[in-house]
Amino acid sequence: MKIVFAGTPSFAVAPLKKLIAEGFAIAAVLTQPDKPQGRKGILTPSPVKLAAQEAGIPVLQPENLKADFSDLAAVRADAMVTCAYGQILTQEVLDLFPLGVWNVHASLLPAYRGAAPIPRCIMDGCRETGVTVMKTELGLDTGDILLQRALAVEDTDTCGTLTEKLSLLGAELIAEGMKLVEAGKAQTTAQGEGFVCKKVAKAAADFSRPAAEVSAFIRALSPAPLAFGRAEGILLNFINAEIADVETDAPCGTILSDRPSDGLIVACGQGAVRVTEVQPAGGKKMRASDFLNGRKLKKGMRFEDKPVL
Repeated sequence: MKIVFAGTPSFAVAPLKKLIAEGFAIAAVLTQPDKPQGRKGILTPSPVKLAAQEAGIPVLQPENLKADFSDLAAVRADAMVTCAYGQILTQEVLDLFPLGVWNVHASLLPAYRGAAPIPRCIMDGCRETGVTVMKTELGLDTGDILLQRALAVEDTDTCGTLTEKLSLLGAELIAEGMKLVEAGKAQTTAQGEGFVCKKVAKAAADFSRPAAEVSAFIRALSPAPLAFGRAEGILLNFINAEIADVETDAPCGTILSDRPSDGLIVACGQGAVRVTEVQPAGGKKMRASDFLNGRKLKKGMRFEDKPVL
């Protein structure tokens, strides 16, 4: 069985490598074109392209797959696996693969269809998420389910840590799924009603919310695009946070402690959060304790209600 693997970000690397390790014939890898990175705009290949080149697999990078899929058709593969590829597949593309197109999605479908299932589930305080392998159709993540497996969401998970866990789980699940497809034993189940989650963007942390929600919001946007706050003109990105075991009646957004040993403790609408890792504007990520050693923020200062970048 010849397979085309379509993926772009680091989330898709483990599934690709697992299929290779399991002996599947990956005839080609489809990924997004190289993108300019950094201040100098250096063209940079995707993580999936680098993994494919390391394995000696041909790479296809059409600017617009809908407009030009001739190179993909020429591969004459039996099936395609998609994992965060980044372009919409047309029916003409789906029809190229007699054994189907199978997608690795980082949620327990039908919940969290769409582009941002991992940060959204953290933001919503979910205690469980998972990976679904589904058969791709024209609808947005609405295809029939082949396999599904759950994973606990920890209180300490950021989008970054949870993405790594789900990538490894997705690798195991897609290898299991493609064995079923190859053996002609793939049995699918139709999805029920679900909902689509929107993309996330850099946003201010709303300290008027309860501490649990503020902590989850900060972790959901880490390591990118990041939550932020501004106090006394100081713009600060928040990398990680936890609920602080303190009682307070201070106005939300008030800095309750500036002692490095405490971390950056901020009053919320209910309770308080301890920000444990930060990134000053234009600076590097660092522990909040190291940032506080510089005394740039002091007890009693308050983060603005609606700061802007």
